[in-house]
Amino acid sequence: QVQLVESGGGSVQAGGSLRLSCAASGSTVSTYCMAWFRQAPGKEREGVAIIDRVGPTSYTDSVQGRFTISRDNSKNTLYLQMNSLKPEDTAMYYCAADKFLCSSWALNTRAWNYWGQGTQVTVSS
Repeated sequence: QVQLVESGGGSVQAGGSLRLSCAASGSTVSTYCMAWFRQAPGKEREGVAIIDRVGPTSYTDSVQGRFTISRDNSKNTLYLQMNSLKPEDTAMYYCAADKFLCSSWALNTRAWNYWGQGTQVTVSS
């Protein structure tokens, strides 16, 4: 079992930055692929970024070049650095972990084994 707890959300003006963290416990996550998803009010949850066990990453087009996903396996923590934030980035952000969902296509599925409770990001214009 893996427990995931997100933090770092908040309110920021357009053009600003935030760094989200996802602390994992219950198991060593170095053997898991991990990802960030987001869900805006009235919209479906969408995949934002994915990172596999050894580092290769993939992003959805709307955040490419602005967001960076990374992981520190020694701290059992996943990160999402978000720069040049836009109002359309406003959403609840969730981290997810799974041992087998490691390709970029996995951003299109919600069949991830473990999910956090989410952290709210609000970007004002």
